[in-house]
Amino acid sequence: MATAAPLTPERILEATEEVLRRHGAAKATVVDVARALGVSHGTVYRHFRTKAELRGAVTKRWLDRTSVALAGIVTGAEPPPAKLRQWLAGLFDAKQHKAGDDPELFATYTVLTGENSDVVDDHIADLTGQLAAIVRQGVASGDFASADPATSARAVFDATSRFHDPSYAAHWSRPGIEDAFEAVLDLTLRGLRA
Repeated sequence: MATAAPLTPERILEATEEVLRRHGAAKATVVDVARALGVSHGTVYRHFRTKAELRGAVTKRWLDRTSVALAGIVTGAEPPPAKLRQWLAGLFDAKQHKAGDDPELFATYTVLTGENSDVVDDHIADLTGQLAAIVRQGVASGDFASADPATSARAVFDATSRFHDPSYAAHWSRPGIEDAFEAVLDLTLRGLRA
C-alpha cells in the first residue's frame, strides 16, 4: 500500500492554486482545498492559520515566480545596458504570459493581489531592488549615470508600468504594444546613459 506524500505548505499552495483556477477567488474555500488534498480543513489550518494567510501565501508564491526568474538576469554576465533591457523585457513577457496563458487564474490573482497589499508591496520592493542592482552595476561600469540608483530604479519601474502593471493587461495584446515597449525601453536607456 502506497503512502500519501506528506502534507507540506507547498502541496497546500499547489492545491490552493488549482482550487482558485476552478472556482475563482470569490468561491474558493479552505474546505475546497482540504477536499482536493484529501484532508480535513483543520489540517490545512495547521499550516496556514487563516484563510487570509493562505490566500496571501498563494499570492506571494505566484508573484515570486516572476521575481525568481528575473533575479537570474541581475546576476548574469551581460553588460548593464543589455541586462536592463533583458530584465524589463523579461518582466513584460512574464506579465503577458500570466495574463494570456491562463486568463481565469490571472483574474483571480488580480483579486488576491488587491486583498494582499503587503505582499504586493514586498514584490514591488524586490523588483525595484533588482533594478537598483542593475543600475548600480551600470554606474560602476560607467554605462549609467545616477546619483541615487534606488531612485532611478523606481523611476524606471514607474516609467514602464504600462508593460507590467496588471491594470494595463487589456493593452498587452493590442497591435503595436511591442513597438511601444521598445520605444519606452530605448528612451529609458538613453536617459540612464553616463
